Amino acid sequence: MMKTASALAKPLNTGPSIAPAIANFQQVEDQSIDRILDAVRKHLGTEIAFVSRYVENDERELTHVSSDVDLPMGPGFREPREDSYCWHVAEGNLPELIQDPADHPFTENLAITKLLPVGCHLNVPLKRSDGSVFGSFCCLSQQPDRSMTNRDLDVLKAFATLATEQIERTLDASERLLASENAIRELLSTGQLQMFQQPIVDLATGKPMGVECLARFPDASERGPDKWFDEAAEVGLGAELELLAIRAGLATINHLPRDAYLSINASPATILSGALEEVLASYADRKLVLEVTEHHQVDDFDALKASLERLSPYARIAIDDVGAGYSGLRHLVDLRPDLLKLDMSLTRDIHKDLARQALTTAMVHFAVEMGAKLVAEGIECDEERDVLRDLGVDYGQGYLFARPMPVVAAAQYMLGVE
Repeated sequence: MMKTASALAKPLNTGPSIAPAIANFQQVEDQSIDRILDAVRKHLGTEIAFVSRYVENDERELTHVSSDVDLPMGPGFREPREDSYCWHVAEGNLPELIQDPADHPFTENLAITKLLPVGCHLNVPLKRSDGSVFGSFCCLSQQPDRSMTNRDLDVLKAFATLATEQIERTLDASERLLASENAIRELLSTGQLQMFQQPIVDLATGKPMGVECLARFPDASERGPDKWFDEAAEVGLGAELELLAIRAGLATINHLPRDAYLSINASPATILSGALEEVLASYADRKLVLEVTEHHQVDDFDALKASLERLSPYARIAIDDVGAGYSGLRHLVDLRPDLLKLDMSLTRDIHKDLARQALTTAMVHFAVEMGAKLVAEGIECDEERDVLRDLGVDYGQGYLFARPMPVVAAAQYMLGVE
């Protein structure tokens, strides 16, 4: 009976000429490495195939194993790398094709030769694109096999190339995530986050009504804020980074006139964390709006609604990006927000599009029935503003009025100071 398994990853710490340490190398979830091992083992007619890697303390670890026989070791098994055939193949002490260990007296010094036992053995190092050695790709039988030739070794190498490509993709993703996590943790520790504000105006009067706080990160020219927040969520730091931005945004509120509102953004995950109530309570005497941002499906609307009800004494609730992504009717019906923010995909060129006008008209009627205000995002020209105003949209936000700007500049805009 064939047995296939994959090891959970552990930190790497390799020596000279070995791939750099990767703290969070992840298991290849789609089991593609296991399928590659199964295929090469069946093709060559061997009993065992495995992938190993070199880890800390000069050890070798099995990561994936495919076998027809019961083995004394499996995924996660570690041993000193000098005790393995794999290491000595990589070092040139043993050939990649061994038809019979008896042909190479050196193998008598390796305990695995008799423990397994090792018969026919084919092995190639797994090298990353930068030339560093990750580990090895191996097929073996417990009996010698003189029929194995270099053509069989070439087959093994072809399968090893497929495995290396998959491993490299996984390592690259892990390296990217590790770099992101380190950058995010450093930002959280230093708090070096700049806040910009974008004014929101009354479409009927042109009067500024409030501002939306927008985070700006140190590498703003290379990565947008959405990328930072997405990566933070990916490494489990989404709520922490959002809370940093929320606190930084709230700290700018004294630059605003008392009658203007300040809007901050939070994902459902951050809202559900329970951390916002204490933060918002400190600003209970100011006009706040909490924009619920969502780019993934909300799993528990009841819990989200309950959390928002606890926050409603401190802030009005807005639903962001209405008309895009998952911010659909379920958000609007279940959460009953105070403000609805029309996504720019609806407002863009609305003066040229009867369908957009019809949908906006329906949203205006819906908002009136709910007692909510409607805010149109992404307004860039007079024609868009005029149509939205005539359709009954309350507020507008976009480059036509003002781009996101530093806090002091936004304060001057709100006061009508040129």
